[in-house]
Amino acid sequence: MPGSKYEEYGRPKPPADPNAEYMTMQETADVLKCSVKTVTRLLDELGLKSKVGRWVVTDSATRRALYEHRVQGPKRVHRPARRTRKPSAPTPIKSAA
Repeated sequence: MPGSKYEEYGRPKPPADPNAEYMTMQETADVLKCSVKTVTRLLDELGLKSKVGRWVVTDSATRRALYEHRVQGPKRVHRPARRTRKPSAPTPIKSAA
């Protein structure tokens, strides 16, 4: 059974100072209004570094880059709507003559 600290790790927590230079992953997730998993995915996707020590923390420049990426959002691919198939007319049965 996982402990309470393990269960709390994935939940965003409000930071004591929203303008702090360094924040934990949970605080960053709360500021960006997303999950910790999303912050981790975005860090990997953008190739940004986060300091690894006892805690994984992000600095203000990294948070700004994550925010800019989230505001732009993923590029959407325009796909035309699917056309419905028209029922075909029944084919006449040919008799062997």
